[in-house]
Amino acid sequence: MDTLSPSPGARQSFPATESDRGRRLDQFLAERLPALSRSRIQQLLRNGNVGLESVASPAEAADAAEANDKAKAADENAGKPSGPLKASYRLRGGERLWVEWAPPPPLHAYPEALPLKILYEDKELVVVDKPAGMVVHAGAGVRSGTLVNALLHHLQSLSQVGGALRPGIVHRLDRNTSGILLVAKNDVAHRQLAAQFAGRTIEKYYVALVHGSVRKAEAVISTPISRDPARRIRMTTRREQGRPAMSRYRVLKRFRGFTLLEVQIFTGRTHQVRAHLSSIGHPVAGDTLYGAPAKLPEELLRLPLQESHGRVQDGDSEGKLSPGRKQKGKRSQATVPTLERTFLHAAVVRFRHPGTGDALEIRSPLPPDLKEFLGKLAPRTESSQ
Repeated sequence: MDTLSPSPGARQSFPATESDRGRRLDQFLAERLPALSRSRIQQLLRNGNVGLESVASPAEAADAAEANDKAKAADENAGKPSGPLKASYRLRGGERLWVEWAPPPPLHAYPEALPLKILYEDKELVVVDKPAGMVVHAGAGVRSGTLVNALLHHLQSLSQVGGALRPGIVHRLDRNTSGILLVAKNDVAHRQLAAQFAGRTIEKYYVALVHGSVRKAEAVISTPISRDPARRIRMTTRREQGRPAMSRYRVLKRFRGFTLLEVQIFTGRTHQVRAHLSSIGHPVAGDTLYGAPAKLPEELLRLPLQESHGRVQDGDSEGKLSPGRKQKGKRSQATVPTLERTFLHAAVVRFRHPGTGDALEIRSPLPPDLKEFLGKLAPRTESSQ
């Protein structure tokens, strides 16, 4: 089936094969329609936009009716279109499903009384310190609680260059990344700041804690970045046709099993820091989407250890994370949960003021949760190198 949805109002049908038998409908649709978010698929199901076009026999019609809490007689449904199906409907194999493409409800940006930490403000722009967990603007599955909602409550006016859903937004940070974000108050300032980003004259520095012992004290990563065809929610560096991307890191401090880095980005690709660091075998702590473990061995933290625990291996011969590696003759180690966010913070931005042309440098200290996590890490020793 075509992975892109047709025009609103159109109805499209496609078969479920015998190998699909027993699968939930929502999971089946997520695999068949990778261009749609899971929230959009759930929305189609809730609104009654997915159903059975036909079933092969009265017995299968009865199964479908029972699974969907229908009261109609099975022989009346055989070979006829059915009403909408629930997300929990289990496929029987051999059905033909229909999807009616309804347009998503319109999104609107509106003010919300949310806390907002402002690092700098004048008549042209405002620089905010975005907390982890806050989405920058509304999108698929997110309609409130965004940075834009907070900005509209706190500020009188914002630029409209980015459209009604993204007023003032010149660039973005991932949901679980914290730190500095530039916001334009008028269209002239927006275009001037956007030109600086396009011309790569704005300097952006992140602080990142990564798994493993990074061997080089400083290096440049320049692999191209593109959407991962297998997992559309993440990016990859494994495709040659990706967009050019460049990041430079330097080591700030070493811990047992971790390395604290400063990362400067020269391009602004989606998930650039996360994808680049993962590509060299050092995913950002807490970033399970890019290979970071969900649990950490106790030995990496300042916690009491049991003698039965095996020594943690910081990485392979190149200092890279090697998940799943076990030592022969050793018991599995006790573990503790990792961070509930990614250890990635936009700490420094240098740019020219869009009105005066003066050089500005904005800094944001590490938030308390990241400082606290660093304080829990065990220091690196000669035996852990």
